[in-house]
Amino acid sequence: MSAPRAGRILSGMRPTGRLHLGNYVGALENWVRLQDAGWTNYHMVADWHMLTTGYEDTGKLQEHIWDMVLDWLGAGLDPAKSVIFVQSAVKEHAELHLLFSMLVSKARLERIPTLKEQIKDLGMDEQTISYGHLGYSVLQAADILLYRATHVPVGEDQVPHVELTRELARKFNFHYCQDRAPVFIEPEPQVTAFGRLRGVDGKRMSKSLGNTIMLAEEPQGIADKVKLAYTDPKKLRLADPGRPEADDSDGHPGCVVWEYHRRFNPAEADAIATQCRAGQLGCVADKKRLAEVMNAELAPIRERRQRWEKDPDAVRDVLHEGTKRAREVARETMEAVRSAMGVKSVVEPQ
Repeated sequence: MSAPRAGRILSGMRPTGRLHLGNYVGALENWVRLQDAGWTNYHMVADWHMLTTGYEDTGKLQEHIWDMVLDWLGAGLDPAKSVIFVQSAVKEHAELHLLFSMLVSKARLERIPTLKEQIKDLGMDEQTISYGHLGYSVLQAADILLYRATHVPVGEDQVPHVELTRELARKFNFHYCQDRAPVFIEPEPQVTAFGRLRGVDGKRMSKSLGNTIMLAEEPQGIADKVKLAYTDPKKLRLADPGRPEADDSDGHPGCVVWEYHRRFNPAEADAIATQCRAGQLGCVADKKRLAEVMNAELAPIRERRQRWEKDPDAVRDVLHEGTKRAREVARETMEAVRSAMGVKSVVEPQ
């Protein structure tokens, strides 16, 4: 399938501090690829979204924003090509979220699969979930449509959110644009090619589970964590045949080391799997090779991050200029929204 022609994307992350390789593989490297291919990129520090589950403790929010932006810049986001901004500094997000909230029912929001999963994971129910958490997908739609995005880079689990965004765009245009050009286009989901990278223990990669490799991890840290990575428990010696893939017969979820080879060492991944199955490659040598190729790819990211970290004024300038550019687009969109809805105040200049 051919890649879509260059368009405009809006994508962001909740600021939880330093990023891990799951964030990089699942989103960040794709942002850089699209940026360098000539797309118009808007990347948002989603600090309001952070409050949907982290409203009780915001003491480290600014520190987490800083660390995340440094990782973005280290990974290769170029402020000359991509707009990098903070969501809460563009108040139009809140206004459009409010207006969209009038166009969607509570029942529709409750059908979103990822919301159901979050409620279960957090031990919530319909009596304890907050209004903001229930409506976070509406805020997400406002984020996307505010910048007239044509595409939204997402993992498979986020596709339902894009569908809600498309529904809101259609509903708005139907109700308010009968006698004028549509205000919103319906953005297309762009599913990330290598959607998820598991943690070193084979479970979902998460800082709370302690199974991550950080994006700016030092070489020795990478080597140490790769040594602990999950492999086939039946392969105890070099000559034992291994199972790179999952095996449902005993619940083996697949070798994490081979999964990482497929992403960081694709040229050798098939040969490594063949040698493993034939009992010609031991896990110690396999992990050593993986650490080498991972360090080779991540070293430039680590070095760029360190350069930005030494110049905090330059980082602040990136956020200041990016937020300024984001506000310009957001204000233009909201002018069109207010005009279409007829809610422009009579005290404003006509």
